[in-house]
Amino acid sequence: MGAIAGKRVLVTGGAGFLGRAIVGQLEALDPAAIFVPRSAEYDLRERASIERMLDDARPELVVHAAAVVGGIGANAEHPGEFFYDNAIMGIQLVEACRVHAVPKLVTVGTICSYPKFTPVPFTEDHLWDGYPEETNAPYGLAKKMVMVQQQAYHQQYGMNAVFVMPANLYGPGDNFDPASAHVIPDLIRKFVAAHEAGAPYVELWGTGSPSRDFLYVDDAAEGVVLAADRYDDPAPVNLGTGVELTIRELAELIGSAVGYEGRLRWDSSKPDGQPRRAVDAHLAKLRFGFEARTSFEEGLGATVAWYLRERPF
Repeated sequence: MGAIAGKRVLVTGGAGFLGRAIVGQLEALDPAAIFVPRSAEYDLRERASIERMLDDARPELVVHAAAVVGGIGANAEHPGEFFYDNAIMGIQLVEACRVHAVPKLVTVGTICSYPKFTPVPFTEDHLWDGYPEETNAPYGLAKKMVMVQQQAYHQQYGMNAVFVMPANLYGPGDNFDPASAHVIPDLIRKFVAAHEAGAPYVELWGTGSPSRDFLYVDDAAEGVVLAADRYDDPAPVNLGTGVELTIRELAELIGSAVGYEGRLRWDSSKPDGQPRRAVDAHLAKLRFGFEARTSFEEGLGATVAWYLRERPF
């Protein structure tokens, strides 16, 4: 039996995209209970709500997956909100977990914390080599400060706090809202609409040259749960595939997946974001046995099928 069996587990953001997948994988490990707080009842930006949540759940493990996130456009429009909400949630939660003597905390960070020009593939020892890409910096730095806090609490109080950094997530159930979607759901929605309308072209942001490492949501959830079960170290750990895919290649794959045969028109006046992203996940494999198992073709097919079935936007 693993370390999670028989334990009371609290998952912030457990009703969200990644959180739902984490909860599903935790259930297979036979915990005593899984507590999923809802924002209408527990506002994690308020210390009193966090205290009440911990009193109600009495967790032996906390997985902090709640976050205010979005694509390049949302990051550019709401930098203050993204910084404040993510920083205040994390900082107050870590302190409350210390006060309540929670035995273990796992925080889901982001590879947006890496410097803008990090050599590919990203390794954890490059995390402090420069400033993050400007459009993602408020969000990435807010998460990074929570990591610093956890390491300080480990040093001073012996707190068992783990920090994992997933690559760009995608999968069924993703956020397809045009105002805040990340690149894969945004492109799926655009290409499906263009295909059904018979549009001669699809206009896309940037130049298409940046690259990303896309991690299927179920694989990411498995990595988080493996870290919760097997990893007890404050050193941050990447979760990713190591496969680097350009946005242009991504657009062509999505167009093909939905049957669109028109042209791509790139609007270079729009930001590209970080030039390159792909992570080295060797440490995660070495320390707790994580390895992404879903090929991009398989994951993309499942995501497109879900969108065509559900049509959330």
